[in-house]
Amino acid sequence: MDTIDDLERQIQELEKANRILTKKLERSEKNRIQLEETHERQQRLLYQAIQGLERSLHELQQAQLQLVQSEKMSALGNLVAGVAHEINNPVGFVAGNLCEAQRSFADLCDHLNLYRTQAPASVLEEHAEAIHLDFLLEDLPEILTSMEVGCDRIRNISTSLRAFARADKDYKVPYDIHEGLDNTLLILKYRLRANESRPAIEVMTDYGQLPLIPCFPGQLKQVLMNIIANAIDALDEYSNGLGYEAIEARGNYIKIQTSVIEEQAIIRITDNGKGISEEIKDNIFDYLFTTKEMGKGTGLGLAIAHQIIVEKHGGLLEVNSQLGEGAEFVIRLPLTDC
Repeated sequence: MDTIDDLERQIQELEKANRILTKKLERSEKNRIQLEETHERQQRLLYQAIQGLERSLHELQQAQLQLVQSEKMSALGNLVAGVAHEINNPVGFVAGNLCEAQRSFADLCDHLNLYRTQAPASVLEEHAEAIHLDFLLEDLPEILTSMEVGCDRIRNISTSLRAFARADKDYKVPYDIHEGLDNTLLILKYRLRANESRPAIEVMTDYGQLPLIPCFPGQLKQVLMNIIANAIDALDEYSNGLGYEAIEARGNYIKIQTSVIEEQAIIRITDNGKGISEEIKDNIFDYLFTTKEMGKGTGLGLAIAHQIIVEKHGGLLEVNSQLGEGAEFVIRLPLTDC
């Protein structure tokens, strides 16, 4: 009897334990289903978040691309305007001298025809005086020489333009930095000339002995163009509100120096504008940072210049300046391609 009672108790305990275990299994199954639903919901949210981030990244890349394109168009505007101004002068000079040369040549042909027809000496003498033969014979070679100078000028501008337009290779090539500086100054020469607001900006160059530097020439010229154009902007801005005579007495200048120090090529571009405050210096190479008026600056020029020098060439781009004492930009490039 006791044995039967013991068995019944054990059976009851087992049934109770089984009911408890069954409930636990049911709760576990319910929790598993809830976890799976939660996991699926989180996966959907994560997927949506990833898609949103991808869209935002794409939009950001497109916006950055448009801003970079805007900066390139700004540089292209400087380039085109410079070429147009520089070519216009020698073309006008050649065109004007060409008309004069044609008239002089026609007069000479008429005089030679008188000789061919064996005209009397008195007629020859009278015609020579009428066309100012002595002056014509002296002036015509000078006209041709000046036209040659104008053509040389146009050829030099064309060479500079081709140098700027030449696409970079996907590797660095040895390059004459002085040639890049001279090409940049030629393109920007029209902005250096005197205008109704200020006298001409003087450019002083002090070139040291530089070897050919391994670089991406097109990108490096973009940096030089940006820094020198900014120096001109700074001088124009500083000249606003000052009288012409005061500016002339003070003198606006841009100084360019090159040298080699500790296995680095150093390029210093200095202006005597109003200078840069410490606050602006701290942000000057940041993307989208600009002190120019709306529509006059993208805030990308110096940021891109810094990226080109530091990331593409393994160099340094620094700025030294104090308010009222002008600004100096220093480019440091390694002499060898590391």
